[in-house]
Amino acid sequence: MTGRDTATKARTRPGPAAAAAPRAPGRPPAAAVRGKLPGLAVAAAGVALAWTVHRVLPAVPLLTAAIVLGVAAAHLPGPRAVVRGVARPGLSFAGKRLMRAGVVLLGLSVGLGDVLGLGWETVAMVLGTVAATFAGTVWLGRRMGLPGDQPLLIATGYAICGASAIGAMSEVSDSEEEDVATAVALVTLCGTLAIVVLPLLHRPLGLDATQFGRWVGAGVHDVGQVVATAQTAGPTALREAVLVKLMRVAMLAPLVAAVGLSLRRRRTGGSGTAHTAPDGARGARRAPIVPLFVAGFLAMTALRSTGLLAQPVLTAAHQAQELQLAAALVGLGSAVHLPSLVRGGGRVAALGLCSWLVIAGVSYGGVLLTT
Repeated sequence: MTGRDTATKARTRPGPAAAAAPRAPGRPPAAAVRGKLPGLAVAAAGVALAWTVHRVLPAVPLLTAAIVLGVAAAHLPGPRAVVRGVARPGLSFAGKRLMRAGVVLLGLSVGLGDVLGLGWETVAMVLGTVAATFAGTVWLGRRMGLPGDQPLLIATGYAICGASAIGAMSEVSDSEEEDVATAVALVTLCGTLAIVVLPLLHRPLGLDATQFGRWVGAGVHDVGQVVATAQTAGPTALREAVLVKLMRVAMLAPLVAAVGLSLRRRRTGGSGTAHTAPDGARGARRAPIVPLFVAGFLAMTALRSTGLLAQPVLTAAHQAQELQLAAALVGLGSAVHLPSLVRGGGRVAALGLCSWLVIAGVSYGGVLLTT
């Protein structure tokens, strides 16, 4: 991390003592809630508009429309003043808290029995693809000098499941909102391009429906983008793509927990106590090894795997998850500042392209070896 990044984080993040300080008497809980209402109303309006776009243009996934609308609102002359002013607290709340809730409900999409039914060869292929994409993207991003947590967040989004994975990782890495928004914008853009590019490569690469579906499931980021891409090759490809994609989603919890544990050990020097904390605040705010929302994701996965939930319940939960993630992406999109993104966009775009080539190439080779 550069000196500029360290200074920025020092200005924008409270220290341990400040984090442990009591709430200011001039800001009671009721006032804090009222302060978030305008932003939550903007997020709800953005979700409604994104849903309308998706209904009119089914090829545009709801989550893609949500983040595009959030970015647009942050730059149009009229809405810009609102999203950067009175609506900012509520939009930031949506980008963090609703993202957590959506990730928890995402666990209900993962049935471990269905995933394991793909066979150990496919499991090994997905594990290899995720590991190569994550490690390679983080390494390359650091070598390219990307600031802050951008390499970590971009690697997570590409390796696992797009924006929801980025949101989950940002919670344990305590990332800046701008880094999160940049990573989400890049991963969403590349995933959207995959909807157009990958079907064009189906026949030239000599893939049958099963192989194409598994390649899409292993190489495309967001679940909605996977569905939109794979359905072009028929129902067999769609089924295989969704199952492989859910296997990647199942890896979200262990990856986030592992990174969280690594960051915790780095910050505490392996002693369990942060060296930078004053004596009075030391140990006052110790992060859990497994964040609560990750534990919730695992609990929902276990619940889904029992077979006790009826299909209408799962459908309702999926719809709630989509709405929560859409609201979160409106909030994150509204934090994107395109002039700043353009200034550093060359390196970010280069990292995104390289990571895309890695995950597409490794998954393609894995599919050929395992089918």
